[in-house]
Amino acid sequence: MRIHVAADHAGFELKAALLEHLRAAGHEVTDHGAAEYDAQDDYPPVCFAAGEAVVADPGSLGVVIGGSGNGEQIAANKVIGVRAALAWNTDTAQLARQHNDANVVAIGARQHSVDQAIELVDAFLAEPFSQDPRHQRRIDLMSAYEASRS
Repeated sequence: MRIHVAADHAGFELKAALLEHLRAAGHEVTDHGAAEYDAQDDYPPVCFAAGEAVVADPGSLGVVIGGSGNGEQIAANKVIGVRAALAWNTDTAQLARQHNDANVVAIGARQHSVDQAIELVDAFLAEPFSQDPRHQRRIDLMSAYEASRS
């Protein structure tokens, strides 16, 4: 699977561990930054980059990482076509894919150990969209709203 990953300073160390894990699992991973640790960096540009890459690369998924994951989720969701979800346990990671066909997961590096965060990402990546008509209908409503505002 092709995966686009981005993190700010708060997620920088987790991103490094996650990149190693995902590549070892056979995924094709693109790192959208930050390229180096900078305690004063801003998360929106790297989240926009990862989100844009996911939208431009059908079938790929994205991971954005920060301290809480909240701002990173919000930033990624500013990209038209991104459906980013904040995962805080495996259920929310799986339901984001299963019910919402989320294409980006946000993770809070200060909220989870490295092992827990990897478990969340793995759960997100492994879960398919259910194809349930009621879930698709809701996604279509959001996509139509998004398209009418752009």
